[in-house]
Amino acid sequence: MNINRALVLRWCLYAFSGSLVCAVHAEDVREIVRRAFALNQKTEDLSQNYTFLQTERVRMLDGKGGVKRDSSKTEDITMLEGSPYRRLVARNGKPISPEEQKQEDERLRRSDEERRKEPPEQRERRLAEWRRRREQRIGPFREVLDAFDFKLAGEQNLNGVSVYAIDATPKQGYKPKSSTASILPKFKGRLWIAKSDYGLVKVEAETTGTISYGGILFRLARGSRVEVEQERVNDELWLRKRIWVEFSGHVLLVSALRAQIEFTFADYRKFQADSRMIPNGEKR
Repeated sequence: MNINRALVLRWCLYAFSGSLVCAVHAEDVREIVRRAFALNQKTEDLSQNYTFLQTERVRMLDGKGGVKRDSSKTEDITMLEGSPYRRLVARNGKPISPEEQKQEDERLRRSDEERRKEPPEQRERRLAEWRRRREQRIGPFREVLDAFDFKLAGEQNLNGVSVYAIDATPKQGYKPKSSTASILPKFKGRLWIAKSDYGLVKVEAETTGTISYGGILFRLARGSRVEVEQERVNDELWLRKRIWVEFSGHVLLVSALRAQIEFTFADYRKFQADSRMIPNGEKR
C-alpha cells in the first residue's frame, strides 16, 4: 500500500493539536476564575506594602458625547499609621505650585503627628472607617463565582501575556448574600486571566440594566462600561494599572449626567511597614 507520509504527518499533527485544545477546554473554567479571584484577594492585602501615584481624570460629556469639561489630579498614596494617606502632587498634568507644596507638606506633618498620638478609640474609628470603605469596594468580588456563569472564549496574547479569555454572564436564580453584591446581576463581561499564575490581567464589564444608588439619589443607565487593567509589579503581584469608566445616569431622576472617569496608577514603590513619611514625600 502506498502511504502518503506527508498526509499521515499532517493528520498526526492535527490530532495532536486537537487533543491539546480539548485538554484546555476540559479544564474547569470556574476553577480558573476561582484561582484568579483568590489571588486578587491576596494582592489586596499585599498592596498595602506599596506606595504609588494615582491620577484621576474626569471628563464631563454633553448629550452628543463631546467633552464639556476635562480635569485631573495626581496624588501620592501611601499607608500612614494603618490607613491610606493622599498627598496632592499635580493638577491637570502640572505640578502644584511651591505654595501648595508647602501647604501639602504641612498637612502631612500634622496628619503624621496626629495619627501617631491619637487615642486608641479614635485610631480604631479611623481604621474601621477605612475597612468599611475597602469592603464596599472589594466585597462584591467575593460573590463573583456564585453570581456568574463562565465560558472559555479562547486563548490570547494580551500585552505580552498569555491569557485565558473568559466570558461572564449573570447566573439565573442568583441571590446576593450582601448589599454590596446586589449590583452583580446587572453586569456582564469578560475576564483575561494569565495562564502562568492566574493573575487578573484585564476585566471588561457592561451594565445590562439600570442600577440605583441611595434609593433615587442616583441611577446608572444601562450600557455603562468599566475596564480594569493590571500589571505585574516586582515579579510579585498584579496591581492596578488603569481603571476606565464611562457612564450616563440621572441625579434625583432629573439632572442628566454623562461622564468618563479614568484612574491611572504609576510609580509603585515598596516600603516597610515601619516606614515613615516626611514632608518632601520621601520615606524613612
